[in-house]
Amino acid sequence: MKLFQRRKAGKASSILAAVTAFTLLLSACSSGSESSSSSSGEAGAGNRTTLKVEIFDRGNTPAGYTISDSYLTRFIQKEFGDPNNIDVQFVPVPRSEEVQKLNVLMASGSEVPDIVFTYDSGTFNRYASQGGLTELTDLLNKEGSNLKTFLGDDTLAYGQYDGQQFAVPGKRLVLGKYASYVRQDWLDALGLPTPQTAEELHTALKAFKEKDPGKVGSALIPMGMSIASAQYEPLIWSFIQPLTEEQRYTLTQQLGSNDYPTLLPGFKDALKYMNTLYNEGLMSADFGLDKDKKKLWEDVSNGKVGFYSEDAGEIYISGTYKNLQTNKPDAVMTPIDAFKNSEGKFAKPAYAPNAMYVMIPKTSQNAEAAMKYLDWMASGNNLFDLQYGVKDENYELVDGVPQIKEDASPEIAGRIYNSGDIAIIVNGKYVGDEKKNEEAYVVQVDPKYRDDMRKSVAISNTDTIQPVRFSKPIEAESRYGNGLKDKFSEFIVKTTISKPADFEAVYNSMMSDYMASGGQAVLDERTEAYKAMK
Repeated sequence: MKLFQRRKAGKASSILAAVTAFTLLLSACSSGSESSSSSSGEAGAGNRTTLKVEIFDRGNTPAGYTISDSYLTRFIQKEFGDPNNIDVQFVPVPRSEEVQKLNVLMASGSEVPDIVFTYDSGTFNRYASQGGLTELTDLLNKEGSNLKTFLGDDTLAYGQYDGQQFAVPGKRLVLGKYASYVRQDWLDALGLPTPQTAEELHTALKAFKEKDPGKVGSALIPMGMSIASAQYEPLIWSFIQPLTEEQRYTLTQQLGSNDYPTLLPGFKDALKYMNTLYNEGLMSADFGLDKDKKKLWEDVSNGKVGFYSEDAGEIYISGTYKNLQTNKPDAVMTPIDAFKNSEGKFAKPAYAPNAMYVMIPKTSQNAEAAMKYLDWMASGNNLFDLQYGVKDENYELVDGVPQIKEDASPEIAGRIYNSGDIAIIVNGKYVGDEKKNEEAYVVQVDPKYRDDMRKSVAISNTDTIQPVRFSKPIEAESRYGNGLKDKFSEFIVKTTISKPADFEAVYNSMMSDYMASGGQAVLDERTEAYKAMK
């Protein structure tokens, strides 16, 4: 595998150049943009304002639209832009390169949109610490009353840096992350029980390989895997041993939006288990090359995979299960909790209550218009309309919960294809109260999959591990986070695919590399931060 054979020197030079340009830009703008929140370019001054808003481009825009010109962008222009004398322009950023692209835009100054966002807490903290973001307290008080009410103080606190409000955190409605899925028809054919532990799963995977109940042949993949966190996190965290409070705070490393267990007791055992599965031919052979899960989804859809872990419900939302049953009509994939830990719990990470960090760069001359836009989204029926489209065309109301019309034409259904990337103040389907929000999340899938969707959500909320959060950011996580995430992926791949006899040496080498690449700095700073808490 050549996953990690890169020209690191060239990459480092490019990153250094971007960071240097960004730093110089901040030095220049920190004294010249103090009045950005009340710029004369705002709506109401007589001149028409152009408000630029970042939007993720996932490469899935339906025919008849572009990523920056769609039903929803036109709706926003009509309902928000025109009444406020504002032209809203959407600036596409590839989802798979969002942090890298955002760094370039921030460094450019003149090209960066007025509203940008990231899921990466380290990126947010870095921009805030370097003076690259507009402080939002006054803007929220002046233009954001609906937004403040919608988000609440607990969610807003996630957008603070050193006591100042530098981001509007999106509100996350569904906090559970993961469920696992098994070919129930294969278990039934072999007379096997549903696996609930790593050992029972190992037994089932070996039986899948040896007896091939699905008649797949040499293409059989007992356990589907990719290098995306949804595939390996439920497994790894089930091996983590009970932790003291001090261990949770000091040994956990937050890189981006996830807590990483690299230094936690049991991490090595998890990698050893993965190494065993891989060397027994029970796991996707080239999983280290599959960063976006496309190969995994293809293999599941084609009936090759017996078991895998996933973002809860993604198998239904993405159409993977529908494709599987189209290709293999007798296939049944059941949601399960497969990884019971030493305490008898199905431990797995949960999301923090915030979603993406929505930010207004310090260079923006339209900060007030930007806040007006976010507040508009939180007022009246605007968020609902952005997420669900047109009543009786895109959805019907059933007991107060919108249900997507299955008979909607592709043209009508395509209106809201990227509503999740447009409605940036929320993650999840918002209706009102918590029960309706969860039901709205469930009923977005085909009716025949809704019971399994509910079960998936319930599994994702079982025995969850809450994120560890200090009252102030860990600077080393911002500084080294992106590099350490790459090192962590490399750590998993290389230890998993190593020969069993080489596992110990590879593990020690990768741990040394990880610690030297910033892991030790993160550990040291978290240790000091914990001492300061006590």
